[in-house]
Amino acid sequence: MQVQLNSTLTCPFCSFKKEEAMPQDACQFFYECEACKMVLKPKEGDCCVYCSFGSVPCPPIQINKSCC
Repeated sequence: MQVQLNSTLTCPFCSFKKEEAMPQDACQFFYECEACKMVLKPKEGDCCVYCSFGSVPCPPIQINKSCC
């Protein structure tokens, strides 16, 4: 399986979408939406904003490793 390094984040507040490059070796806990300026945080049980709001989970989760 090839690890995908880009994910499209969708803001749950305004539905704005943007493709972002994911960090390969760290969790991203916060992300500020470009459109509405709301700060996204992971949902309970998720390790990062990509796992909660992205089209693709973060690289460590893709390869079944601990993310944080």
